[in-house]
Amino acid sequence: MQAWQVHQLGEPSQAMQLQDVERPVPGEGQVLLKVRAANINFPDVLMCRGHYQVRPPLPFTPGVEICGETKDGRRVLANPALPHGGFAEYAVADAAALLPAPDTLDDAEAAALHIGYQTGWFGLHRRARLEAGETLLVHAAAGGVGSAAVQLGKAAGATVIGVVGGADKVAVARELGCDVVIDRRTQDVIAAVKEATGGRGADVIYDPVGGEAYTQSTKVVAFEGRIVVVGFASGSIPSPALNHALVKNYAILGLHWGLYGTKNPKLIQHCHEQLTELAARGAIKPLVSERVPLSGGAAAVQRVGDGVTTGRVVVVPSLENGAAA
Repeated sequence: MQAWQVHQLGEPSQAMQLQDVERPVPGEGQVLLKVRAANINFPDVLMCRGHYQVRPPLPFTPGVEICGETKDGRRVLANPALPHGGFAEYAVADAAALLPAPDTLDDAEAAALHIGYQTGWFGLHRRARLEAGETLLVHAAAGGVGSAAVQLGKAAGATVIGVVGGADKVAVARELGCDVVIDRRTQDVIAAVKEATGGRGADVIYDPVGGEAYTQSTKVVAFEGRIVVVGFASGSIPSPALNHALVKNYAILGLHWGLYGTKNPKLIQHCHEQLTELAARGAIKPLVSERVPLSGGAAAVQRVGDGVTTGRVVVVPSLENGAAA
């Protein structure tokens, strides 16, 4: 089979090599899956660079989220068991953790439903306890993680403010349903949020960016507001001033979604049921901006790493043969 392999750490476009390798052999409790679609996540970029908390042994195949097909033809969502990741024709995954792919989503959309939407659901509902009528601010609202949070926030009855970088991303954020869109490249984010909220600020802030975005969050968080720290796509990890959190009476909430797989796996199943229901009634739908063949995998992962994509970029191996995704 063909698979993208990382033999030496570095930028994805250099580190990832498309090679012919043997199909992975499932271990105990694992299953072999034919990859129907593999969604690109920022951790894939970090893994190539050697900056992710999980460091699989070299060589490895990145790709942490797929829609796959079991031997008996079932479509499932899975997080492949590294080092046999999803940017390949076949991957392996833990049998107990497989989730049914929603019938209302195609392969690429289904592949993008899992990590980003689960992270959004846990962040907004489990950690921040977002309520209908509250204001939600989402940084990087047109990106893969942010777009999921926007849709989930709207589905929960919140007023959603999206912060993006660039006119093309402004248009995407509006299409996603943001009530207010702020272009950080041309607008003063702090002033714009205060104007949009009548000076009150945002009740919940969803931050997958870190760096300057986090600093802005602390200046526009409402009384009893909650800042959900999801990741650091900016590459800069902020150091919170806890005296500021005390004086302004806000909460800083960390979210490491992957921990729920070992700490409370039943919650992941419950979340998937909620997401499947939301997808069935059209309240959420992964924004897939690009479907690329397997041969375009490395370049696509690099584009995600460079921050020039909107929504989700998904690798679809069958496109190599001209088949529909």
